[in-house]
Amino acid sequence: MSLVHEIDYGTPASLSEKMVTLTIDGNEVTVPEGTSLMRAAMEAGIQVPKLCATDMVDAFGSCRLCLIEIEGRNGTPASCTTPAMEGLVVHTQTKRLKDIRKGVMELYISDHPLDCLTCAANGDCELQDMAGAVGLRDVRYGYEGDNHVFTKADGVANDRWMPKDESNPYFTYDPAKCIVCSRCVRACEEVQGTFALTIEGRGFSSRVSPGMHENFLDSECVSCGACVQACPTATLTEKSVIQIGQPEHSKVTTCAYCGVGCSFKAEMRGEELVRMVPYKDGKANRGHSCVKGRFAYGYSTHKDRILNPMIREKITDPWREVSWDEAYKYVANEFRRLQYQYGRNSVGGITSSRCTNEETYLVQKLVRAGFGNNNVDTCARVCHSPTGYGLKTTFGTSAGTQDFDSVEHTDVVMVIGANPTDGHPVFASRLKKRLRKGAKLIVVDPRRIDLVRSPHVSAAQHLQLRPGTNVAVVTSLAHVVVTEGLFDEKFIRERCDWEEFQDWAAFVSSPEHSPEAIEELTGVDPQTLREAARLFATGGNGAIYYGLGVTEHSQGSTTVMAIANLAMATGNIGRKGVGVNPLRGQNNVQGSCDMGSFPHELPGYRHVSDESTRDIFDKLWGVKIQDEPGLRIPNMLDAAVDGTFKGIYIQGEDILQSDPDTKHVAAGLEAMECVVVHDLFLNETANYAHVFLPGSTFLEKDGTFTNAERRINRVRKVMSPLNGYADWEVTQNLAKAMGLNWNYTHPSQVMDEIAMTTPSFAGVSYELLEKEGSVQWPCNEKAPLGTPIMHIDGFARGKGKFIRTEYVATDERTGPRFPLLLTTGRILSQYNVGAQTRRTDNVMWHEEDRLEIHAHDAENRGIRDGDWVKISSRSGETTLRALITDRVSPGVVYTTFHHPTTQANVITTDFSDWATNCPEYKVTAVQVGASNGPSDWQVQYDEQARQSRRIKILDAAE
Repeated sequence: MSLVHEIDYGTPASLSEKMVTLTIDGNEVTVPEGTSLMRAAMEAGIQVPKLCATDMVDAFGSCRLCLIEIEGRNGTPASCTTPAMEGLVVHTQTKRLKDIRKGVMELYISDHPLDCLTCAANGDCELQDMAGAVGLRDVRYGYEGDNHVFTKADGVANDRWMPKDESNPYFTYDPAKCIVCSRCVRACEEVQGTFALTIEGRGFSSRVSPGMHENFLDSECVSCGACVQACPTATLTEKSVIQIGQPEHSKVTTCAYCGVGCSFKAEMRGEELVRMVPYKDGKANRGHSCVKGRFAYGYSTHKDRILNPMIREKITDPWREVSWDEAYKYVANEFRRLQYQYGRNSVGGITSSRCTNEETYLVQKLVRAGFGNNNVDTCARVCHSPTGYGLKTTFGTSAGTQDFDSVEHTDVVMVIGANPTDGHPVFASRLKKRLRKGAKLIVVDPRRIDLVRSPHVSAAQHLQLRPGTNVAVVTSLAHVVVTEGLFDEKFIRERCDWEEFQDWAAFVSSPEHSPEAIEELTGVDPQTLREAARLFATGGNGAIYYGLGVTEHSQGSTTVMAIANLAMATGNIGRKGVGVNPLRGQNNVQGSCDMGSFPHELPGYRHVSDESTRDIFDKLWGVKIQDEPGLRIPNMLDAAVDGTFKGIYIQGEDILQSDPDTKHVAAGLEAMECVVVHDLFLNETANYAHVFLPGSTFLEKDGTFTNAERRINRVRKVMSPLNGYADWEVTQNLAKAMGLNWNYTHPSQVMDEIAMTTPSFAGVSYELLEKEGSVQWPCNEKAPLGTPIMHIDGFARGKGKFIRTEYVATDERTGPRFPLLLTTGRILSQYNVGAQTRRTDNVMWHEEDRLEIHAHDAENRGIRDGDWVKISSRSGETTLRALITDRVSPGVVYTTFHHPTTQANVITTDFSDWATNCPEYKVTAVQVGASNGPSDWQVQYDEQARQSRRIKILDAAE
């Protein structure tokens, strides 16, 4: 095997706690009963030849290489499918077995192309390895197998031969090299759960096929890479390996896309990344990946990356390149000038949920210790701040309760306002696997997401509610649980305040919360809702997973508390298979919240008004922290328009594209005198920037990310920063320019400071992470190795708190002028505002945002599929193409927000959650009509964008 390839052991059968002892090739070995004999042999240090076996999938026993002999039994069974039993005497190397294996390998090789020297998998091919392992040196049958006959004598292609498929941008499929081991087919089914591959043909003509004679790009394949990883030959090969060659070394790091936090081996040649291979010991992904983490890393070396600092006096001026020192000095002088002229609170900062914990911690420290105020905020507030508020109020902690492994013990899964197959695909694969094994599914969503539509996973119930009515639906589910006596009284009396429960129960029991009473409001069939409530309350372990469709509402915090109420009432907290699980959007949303990125909270979710907490940081930092909360992002923009907020440092965020009411964001940025953007590319916000500081990718830095399950994972530098500095170094140098005495030499020292100041991180260190791989906070004296499951013996706040969840309709109402409701979401191939994924080949799957509209609404407006349509709201309008679908109900339209030329947030309003100011992205009253093409502002935007990207570099002397 190659330096960087994993050794597979064969998948064991169902294991028990009983241990058995057997003898393999004279070696006594003890393993759990049910372990495959292949794995048992590996435990004894004996490698059995194999081709179809891999620990990615269940044992199959088709390649006939791993045959063994068992004393007292006839035949030669496959070791990968034969379970270990007490007293067995097994032989893996006999003359009979050697002859069989050599004969089998001769057949494989005779049917294989003669291109070993030029093959992309040379040095990393299991077929080659196994030929050597069985001692094959020649083939008695010749090399005239079917796969060698590419053309007939007259040059016409052989009808039995499938041409090489180059349609997928990331990997190639060469059926001539296929040995029909079915590993790719099984990986697609068992690991990914897409069922996109099959075996077609018979005999020598058998080959893997995506779909029904389709190419990979046009098939149902989601390009997760599981098939490529499973392939033992060069049948499926990354194009990067063909172009660069086999990797020579690797480092384990963490994906910088969604909140699943997958671990990967970054496999390198020198400082060139060859491929990202899912790390099988990664506790979040367990060796699986999606198209983004597996393949969409090309943005890291994209030509659009800015690698040198730039300054301009006015946003209408051309950029000029400057040295790092000049950039730091300029920003420090400008921020000092602004504070002297307009007051201490006239500047602030925004942390990034794409950056590491250490980098985020330093940005909020810069604001508090360097700027002397609490004007720090983060994109995490515009997506998941209701999670922090709602779960802290009810449970006592601002985070989800489980680890991802917990889903394997779930009996009933309720998915609310989330689309895991698109937003969190690796977790979705684990979820689908559990559902295929019999767990029941309840989906609460205005749209028929893939989990509802999948032919392999049928939803037990789909509550297709009207956008904005989450609180009413979840409270009505609780109504059924309470009025039908389905609540867990024992759990509630032991773990919660009984009097508060009784008050809450009286509230939800009111007839106004019954399924029948809310039907007209929500559009949900009462009987379907009742059946869903009964299923969740009585179906065994019940787990709730929710996403931005819950939090990005004016009642986002209320819905989170309603979800917590439902979980407590049914006793689904504090053990495997249950819990309340927010599916975080970006890779470090949880971490940016943990690190004190909110204007009212210091690291660890402690309010700035708490004197004892402030004292910790006052003494360590040598400053006096303000005891009053600072400004949130919308408050900063409001103050900028009013003329009192003048400078901002934005690390790794594009608020002009990602925040609501784009016109207001633009007005606020335009009113500022010093906007500093610290990012990889000249994003939309950079159109209003005066200083641009080049950022670094996750491949170019050390640090940690914290995923949706509170898992703290190492990020490891695999190449030197193309701009010269990791982001944490840029922030530190800026702090030094402002007079702060920071002298960190490695991010591990920042984590040590985090551990000193933040109770939930008290036991976290790089040494621990190297030893354990990852840990979940809280990690401290009580839990030195972390906490996979929260609230096992009691809630963090003591007693679980039931909260009345009154439904209050959003101020955003439909009417004759704006009769439809717009909601937004993501698509599998793209990520957030698309700054990264649009600079990869992923754009092939999603070249533009489309407006999903029901056929009824489209027909009423004379709209056909693919037509340009104008969508307008009280805030603005934009134009995009229509996609007629039954995924949405009449009266509801849907779009993604990945392309800046669409600017979906031009039409979203400035309404927000009552508790956290989280924007109400998911409910916007709109009208849709036919259009001739892009609107005037989009045409102007395209021209301005082209102009802004023509970077004019001026000599410093000029």
